Amino acid sequence: MEEESVILKSSHIHLNSALVKRIFDSVHYAYVTYVAEQKRMLITPVSSQWFVKMHQPTQFLLKSRNLKGDRTLAIREILIDNDLDTTDRILEYEIVKKTNLIKIAM
Repeated sequence: MEEESVILKSSHIHLNSALVKRIFDSVHYAYVTYVAEQKRMLITPVSSQWFVKMHQPTQFLLKSRNLKGDRTLAIREILIDNDLDTTDRILEYEIVKKTNLIKIAM
């Protein structure tokens, strides 16, 4: 089974296919917000209505990267608005299974 991974590359969050299947299934849009106090980016499928009530997220298209099913989110505006490090790197993350939430340390 493929290892799940989250990578920041060229101001895009790259989610590999294993993670996409687990969290997004057939949903092609994600809600994304940055919580400055936690220094975490939160990503969840747009089907998660609770997220909109708790945060004021921006909706992003999960763009297909390859035939394996990897997808990316263009988050440049969030990086700039929050003065975050744009260096390409592997990102640490955790998954809240109950709510289909990915919490990424930024």
